Amino acid sequence: MARPIVARPTLKVATVFSRLGALAALLILWQVIGIALHNPVLPPPSTVLPQLLTDAPRALGIHFVVSLGRVVASIGLAITTAAPSGLILGQSRRLSDIFGPFVALLYPIPKVVLVPIVLLVLGVGDLPKIVIITMILFFQILVLVRDAASAIRPELLTSVRSLGAGRRALFRFVYLPASLPAILTAVRQSIGTAIAVLYVAELFATRYGLGYYIYLQGSTLFDYPRMYAGVIAMGALGLGLSAAVDAVERRLCRWSAANG
Repeated sequence: MARPIVARPTLKVATVFSRLGALAALLILWQVIGIALHNPVLPPPSTVLPQLLTDAPRALGIHFVVSLGRVVASIGLAITTAAPSGLILGQSRRLSDIFGPFVALLYPIPKVVLVPIVLLVLGVGDLPKIVIITMILFFQILVLVRDAASAIRPELLTSVRSLGAGRRALFRFVYLPASLPAILTAVRQSIGTAIAVLYVAELFATRYGLGYYIYLQGSTLFDYPRMYAGVIAMGALGLGLSAAVDAVERRLCRWSAANG
């Protein structure tokens, strides 16, 4: 007797359910630990989540929007500067030999140590915070795009040149599409570090942002439920940005998803 055909859930739906299951498990574990410790420094989610829902439309929402704007501006600035630079270095062996040692020297330096210097040079406001996050994203994108562009097979370039394509056409129709997955991968890999540095940057010379909100509630007002509400909001910011990058990759890099 033939088995009935059962439609399998798509990868997207399965991923959503798996993440929801992981979230539920974390909340349960947090609830158990919070009740067992019975410490005001670690309130259970049954206390934090109502506070999150209460504050989200008001003060917390404002801080979330400010932090989101800073990260999105940093991502846009990093892509528009690092992606063309990486493509140029990937195309030109001579330029790569000249600037490669500088990239190798600067890339491993933890950019978070530069926070005080950037703040001293650029002062207060959004600009120094955007610059700090942009520096982190810049080198991630530059290195991955350079490597992706330099790894394009020579015979592919030869065949496209034989059709009359010049340097500009190669850049637009070969190098850029081949490097687009590397750009999005670099952004995805850098989001966690960017959010962490955002928290540090928002501790200085600002009155808005999730980093400021978390520090104010936890270290000044000792309102721990609100502090954890800010932590959850910052985690949601990182998850939302990662999901947005995944959506852009599925839309712009369909050939990559099909091959995967």
